[in-house]
Amino acid sequence: MTASPKARKTAEDSTGYILDEQVGFILRQVVQRHTTIFAERFGEALTPTQWASLSKLYEKGPLSQNLLGRLTAMDVATIKGVIDRLIKRGLTEVRADETDGRRHLVCLTEAGKALVESSFPAAVAVTGETLAPLSRQEQAELLALLRKLR
Repeated sequence: MTASPKARKTAEDSTGYILDEQVGFILRQVVQRHTTIFAERFGEALTPTQWASLSKLYEKGPLSQNLLGRLTAMDVATIKGVIDRLIKRGLTEVRADETDGRRHLVCLTEAGKALVESSFPAAVAVTGETLAPLSRQEQAELLALLRKLR
């Protein structure tokens, strides 16, 4: 429900705060839109966190679960759940690190590698659709600004 112009003016005059103009609120709305686009392209095949994990493993190769979580901005509990689900689906596996027997590495299986490779067009399309309202220059500027806020 949108506040009436008079109510909005009163709130803005008294506090200077209008929710619809706040960066966190706008970012949340953009993330919701992006997540909807992702779900439309990927369906039930993968969640955004599963895709992040698989694509990062494809990019970097085998990683410790801890490092994978850090590289994909997931906390310890979240990355563990994601990897457990990917293992059950046969997309990842855990192996002993050949250089340090105390450490375990998360690796893509052949099925995981094939899924990532076949999913790249959908992932590119998600980004394209998310950024479609912006010109190429605006897209580059937005991404540069967002990187500064990281």
